[in-house]
Amino acid sequence: MAAYAALVSLMHIIETIEHHHSPPICIDKQQVESLTRIVTFLQGFLKGYKSPVADGDEADPLEMRIVDAAHAVEDVIESHIVNVIELGRSSPNEEFLQGYVVDAAHAAEEVNSREEVSCIDFYQDLQKVIEEMNVIKKEAMETSAEAQLQRKVSSTHAGSLTSSSNVKESKMVGFDDVQLQLLDWLTGGNRNRQIISITGMGGIGKTTLARHIFEHALVKQHFDIRAWTTISQTYNVRETLREVLYQVSGHSRNDLSDENKLGEKLHKYLWGRRYIIILDDMWSVEVWDKMRVFFPDYNNGSRVIVTTRLSNLAAELTGSNSIGMRFLDDVCSWSLFSKTVFGDEVFPLQLKEIGKKIVGKCKGLPLSIAVIGGLLAKSELTLEYWEHIEENISSIVNSENDEYCLRVLKLSYDHLPAYLKPCFLYMGMFGEDEEIWVAKLMRLWVSEGFLKPIINKSSKTIAKEYLKELVDRNLILVDELGAVGNIKYCKMHDLVRDLSFQEAEKQRFYYVLGQHCPRGINSQRRILIPRRTSAMTVRDAMETMSSRARSFICHADTVQELLDFIFLRTLSVYEYSKGYLDENVFQMVNLRYLSGEFREGFQIPSSISLLWNLHTLIVSCWMESAPVEIWKMHQLKHVEFRNGGMYLPNPSSGDSDVMMENLETLKGVIDFNLNEEVIKRIPNIKKLSIRYVHKVMEYRVKCLSYLQCLSELESLTCIIQHGSDEYLQSISFPHSLKKLYLQCGNFYLEEILEKIASLPHLEKLKLFKGQFATRSWEIVEGQFPSLKYLILWDCEDMECWTLEGSCLPRLEQLHLWDMASLEEFPSEIGEIPNLKSIELYRCSESMAVSLKKIVEEQEESQGEPSIHVLVNGSQLSCSLM
Repeated sequence: MAAYAALVSLMHIIETIEHHHSPPICIDKQQVESLTRIVTFLQGFLKGYKSPVADGDEADPLEMRIVDAAHAVEDVIESHIVNVIELGRSSPNEEFLQGYVVDAAHAAEEVNSREEVSCIDFYQDLQKVIEEMNVIKKEAMETSAEAQLQRKVSSTHAGSLTSSSNVKESKMVGFDDVQLQLLDWLTGGNRNRQIISITGMGGIGKTTLARHIFEHALVKQHFDIRAWTTISQTYNVRETLREVLYQVSGHSRNDLSDENKLGEKLHKYLWGRRYIIILDDMWSVEVWDKMRVFFPDYNNGSRVIVTTRLSNLAAELTGSNSIGMRFLDDVCSWSLFSKTVFGDEVFPLQLKEIGKKIVGKCKGLPLSIAVIGGLLAKSELTLEYWEHIEENISSIVNSENDEYCLRVLKLSYDHLPAYLKPCFLYMGMFGEDEEIWVAKLMRLWVSEGFLKPIINKSSKTIAKEYLKELVDRNLILVDELGAVGNIKYCKMHDLVRDLSFQEAEKQRFYYVLGQHCPRGINSQRRILIPRRTSAMTVRDAMETMSSRARSFICHADTVQELLDFIFLRTLSVYEYSKGYLDENVFQMVNLRYLSGEFREGFQIPSSISLLWNLHTLIVSCWMESAPVEIWKMHQLKHVEFRNGGMYLPNPSSGDSDVMMENLETLKGVIDFNLNEEVIKRIPNIKKLSIRYVHKVMEYRVKCLSYLQCLSELESLTCIIQHGSDEYLQSISFPHSLKKLYLQCGNFYLEEILEKIASLPHLEKLKLFKGQFATRSWEIVEGQFPSLKYLILWDCEDMECWTLEGSCLPRLEQLHLWDMASLEEFPSEIGEIPNLKSIELYRCSESMAVSLKKIVEEQEESQGEPSIHVLVNGSQLSCSLM
């Protein structure tokens, strides 16, 4: 929610200031303590707060007051920061009054006087907004007390239950294989009581599948007792037990016994009988923990089926007995749509083409197909009307049957913990069907201040945990995994994105340029400029945008030069836009995230060091050198120089006590002179990408030997265009390395490969170019113990490749590109237990033939090959026909 995000952001500013050294930013200690108490209370309040406002277009007034108050405090603090930094820039010999130079002493007095006035004004302004937050705190305390009293009064009536007789019947298409698997688990030979889970996002068909299983003739015949109850979010154990007891025995629904007595009655009735119980829509494992003792395990094959949107909950409950619901494919989507609209009647030929488009926009979500199909089943069968539906499908799905559709999805949002809601709302800023780069998403979360600090955890680790929680809750879909199993890209289903977008708009979380804004763009903190926004629209927005805007995300192809937004924290401009950033961005001293392109030849000014809280710097331009002041920016976490890259000067020896202790990523550095002075400045670097384009200087001959001193380094990209021999002779790798991309020219690889092969944690290796003096590569037992992903590219003189013993035990993917001299695969490749895929591109035909032989041998011994093979982009069998 926007309120929780605003509070976390405010605390982040306060905590960061306390560790800021230059220039010193001072806040009265009592004011800091007062603010901390208020914010901490309000955060706890919001975690359990249930808004009394019914679903609609309006946000909760109390939450919005918290948002506005937290923003007001931020405005006061960050205004003071700007003033302090501006005053720090002033020096006596730069003071001018009406045309003449003021002497140094007079100038110093003027500066000190302005500092004193500024501090007094800051104290008074901050006290005003603290008092307003205190008023809100008192109101929240009263609200919390009233809510507790209400819960006590209504606790005996709580519960959200649906008996089996009230469950709406739905059509099921496309899950025959899943249904067979469930029936096998239900009626198979395992005699122990088992819990089986069905997981997936809201509307994907979990309840429908459970309903068909529940009513299946084989299930009715196999089990003595069947019962169904919906748990929902506001569960009540006593009511749940009472409902199950009523269904299995006809016992009165008005029994006033406590839950233990009800449980004992249920246990007694179930004892000795084979039962199946459906617990639909479970949100917490606590429900099962409180009831499990009342479901006896009589070793007679009884079963409990749980449906849930939470994949992690399913894993905790059932382990391996879990069904993950998938989206319908095109064929099944069309079948469900046809049955919903026309039943067993023939689909009209004139509507088939537009019908296919409608189904395509539902993206395989059964709920969406059912809502649209149900609407069309009751509507006129004209091409014009169906075209109207196709053009407005998202808004129609979300408004046609609010009780059945949008509310189904909104339950997932309502059940999110407060700390996850801002991250979910932020996802709506990405485009429809957009593949969202996870690394960028997490950096943006950090810059926006959404992540609440956790002791002994980095912001990146916290962001990964948040992402995993959203994936486990089936609100974010994994689109692509990296080579070593990490989530590389994610996306959202259109309906879930629409939900995120609507909630964000209601809470004034961000504003999308070009859309209706009831409060005006000048009141917005986050501005999104979507793709295909005209240059005129962007220009007009710049003139009216609030000077207090904090985030500017531009996905448009064209962007005007930015005005002076001194409070801006996040500035992300589409890499391939037709506009350029200007030097004035380095006056925005509160920036945390800066990504954009500058004109060729532009030099980063030394004033960049005044960006006191900059975390991410991504610069696209052909530049000569970064300023030496960049070494003073100890808050930097991610630095990336794109396009031509950039030279990074040696740090000043006079600043030896200044470290970039937070820097984790450094990419695009040219001719990086690694030495003792540099190494000690970047002790926690995890990703390093360097390129050497000039002949090695004598003082740099051993620079790559210092790599071994980077004990936290996990990913290294090293490209050497000139002087491979000189650079690589002394290279040494740290044992922490997990990913390595090495590109060199005429260097012989045998010696360096021995060093690489011994790295204990290396999971991904890419070798580009390089030569083999012996024209062969032998891998022996014990080498590459952790390697999962191997790419060899353009090592043209490698003729022979041998594997000795049990080597490459964890290899999963193997790619060979432009390996024209290599004649055949080592036969031992087929014996690697985890190998899943091999790809050949522009390799010899004899290589493909030898690989085909290995696959055929696997097929003979195992019944089917375990390795997926592509040759020049095609399946192996096709390419050799």
